[in-house]
Amino acid sequence: MTIIRRLNCFDAPKIKQLASYDKYSFEILKEVRNTFHAVLPLKYKTLPETYILLEADEILGMITIVPTSGNPYKINITRLIFKQSIYGKQLVEFIIARFGAKGALTFAVLVDQTHDELLDLFMNGCGFRQCSYENLWKLDNFKPQTNKKADFRNCQNSDAKDIAALYNYELKNLFKPSLERTKNEYKEPIFAGLNNYYKNRYVLDGEHGIEAYLSITTNDNNNFIIDMSLGYDISYDEILNFALSQISARKTKYNAFLKHRQYTKNADELEKYLHERNLNCIQTQCVLIKDFYKQIKQTENVLQIFQFTELSSN
Repeated sequence: MTIIRRLNCFDAPKIKQLASYDKYSFEILKEVRNTFHAVLPLKYKTLPETYILLEADEILGMITIVPTSGNPYKINITRLIFKQSIYGKQLVEFIIARFGAKGALTFAVLVDQTHDELLDLFMNGCGFRQCSYENLWKLDNFKPQTNKKADFRNCQNSDAKDIAALYNYELKNLFKPSLERTKNEYKEPIFAGLNNYYKNRYVLDGEHGIEAYLSITTNDNNNFIIDMSLGYDISYDEILNFALSQISARKTKYNAFLKHRQYTKNADELEKYLHERNLNCIQTQCVLIKDFYKQIKQTENVLQIFQFTELSSN
């Protein structure tokens, strides 16, 4: 008989037998210590949670989810390990059922485009749909055509509404229903120090208000991911000059990457710029989304009617 339950500290030896995941051991130990977090209502959840599938005391699979900061009803699947695809499917369906019952509306996962088995599991096995792609470009030997730096300032929580509007404006219309963000997703969480990553955020002011948003994120203080949202024609060179100066002020040796989101209006323009600077795309991930149903009417002894979210046809 198979069961699925939350990971605990006594499972560590079994996990090592499941897969060679020593680099995640510290993260997993941090997760299992947060026992109080497990009993919180979904609207208060902010930290990762890991669940395991067992049969006869043997771990056959493991899955980790992280609620979106500022929008816990959007659940991100960040880790999935399994011995057979059927166990992976059971874990994903368990997460959808468990957190859907708690009020989650959207489930999202990024899967490398070369991983056919995972793509098949999520899309054909669990009903996810592919929205678009996210790419990582390594800023190795980056050579800008100017030494100027964009005049960014530190981001404040009061900027959240304008940043969300900027990001949503940048989305292609087809992807807005599934990928739009709320202002709360751009607010610094109260317990930011408990996150498994470190993020610096900046905004660029202009005559039209906030004209650009920039974030620099790292999990290990060695690899830094730069992400940006632009509402106006701003020099990519000046933006990256600023971002790299902020990283180099913190570290002398590091790896910097730029996130390129293909579901934005300026995606083609940015890709052309990156090719012109002779930079390399090192990773392409498929953005997979599953929207949970929303109940719109419920009366005793009457048919229950549900409305399902659909992608816009615009």
